[in-house]
Amino acid sequence: MVPSVILKPKRAQPFFARHPWVYAGAIDRVEGNPPDGAEVDLLSTTGNFVARGLFNSQSKIRVRLYSWDADRPLDRNFFRERIRRAIGLRDSLQMRGPGRGCRLVFSEADGLSGCTTDEYGGWLTVQFTALGLAQRRDLIADVLNELVRPRGIYLRTEKGVGVLEGLELHDGLLSGDLPPADLSIEENGLTFLVNIAEGQKTGFYHDQRDNRQAAARLAAGRTVLDAFCYTGGFGLHAAKAGATSVECIDVSEPALALGRRNAERNGLSNVTFTRADVFRHLETLVKEGRRYGVLVLDPPKFARNRAAIPEALRGYRQLLKQSIRLVEPEGFVVFCCCSGLIGADMLIELISQVAGEEKRDVQILERRGAAPDHPVAASCLETAYLKCFILRVS
Repeated sequence: MVPSVILKPKRAQPFFARHPWVYAGAIDRVEGNPPDGAEVDLLSTTGNFVARGLFNSQSKIRVRLYSWDADRPLDRNFFRERIRRAIGLRDSLQMRGPGRGCRLVFSEADGLSGCTTDEYGGWLTVQFTALGLAQRRDLIADVLNELVRPRGIYLRTEKGVGVLEGLELHDGLLSGDLPPADLSIEENGLTFLVNIAEGQKTGFYHDQRDNRQAAARLAAGRTVLDAFCYTGGFGLHAAKAGATSVECIDVSEPALALGRRNAERNGLSNVTFTRADVFRHLETLVKEGRRYGVLVLDPPKFARNRAAIPEALRGYRQLLKQSIRLVEPEGFVVFCCCSGLIGADMLIELISQVAGEEKRDVQILERRGAAPDHPVAASCLETAYLKCFILRVS
């Protein structure tokens, strides 16, 4: 018999509506002494079945929910069907192909809370942020091998997850062959080298694919600054689109080295890469009186918990102020935020405040999100983590 987790009174509605995270504060009691990672049934206070999930006493998310069918065990067939469905979406969107990159499985958005899988040519990276799925990593790798037949699957870990989930994992090969040092993917007619083993996150940011193209449409005949450039995604798109010059800034020298190689491979000579703290560098550029036609801000996640939100907003405010001071009249700012805890409305209010403080007319031309291989689950709006605003500054 599957152990049970019983909810407190009046706490079941979000889970009947298929939100996948059951926090400890919603739980009245646990029956059956489930070990961490075990299957459990979530029950209402009156004993009605709500959903089936995986238990973790060490996490604030005490149960992650996967099935709302009382007769469906969380076995290999279940996970195979979920993964097959996720891959099928990307196939129907025609986002996969030889030499291309794509997110195949996007955690909660694909009904697999705590598992992210990216495809790079013939290789896959897998990242687990939930103990229950990490315990099933061999099963998931076996399913991926069956459905995708990659040349290799590489495990990547995320900083801090071990403490949050009581999980001990290390980066390394799960199956198959190690990826080559010169592994590359094609995106919008450009070639990008990807370091699966050592790059940020899982090696590349597929989520910004369409936003890079949107920003590039503004770049022809303009000077461009790509701040927090990583390996040059926005900057190289702008250079290819006809920017007169592109400056790429990042604090990571390994990322910049890969960016320089990317520029060389694509025959783009109008791009420079500079290692610097972006905040300080923008201040220096303002003091020098520099101006740009397009300025891209794509910073890392500033808010990893709710306590960090005020400090994160101060960081975004500082970046916006500096960018508005640096952009030439009738120029554009592409402002991105990947902090899921910072909502779009909060950022719009921030843009409004900074525009007033800087006495500049700012128009919001586009509100964008992640590419379609990063869908948003209607039952878990936290999956709408990426915000991208295209602003015109007069």
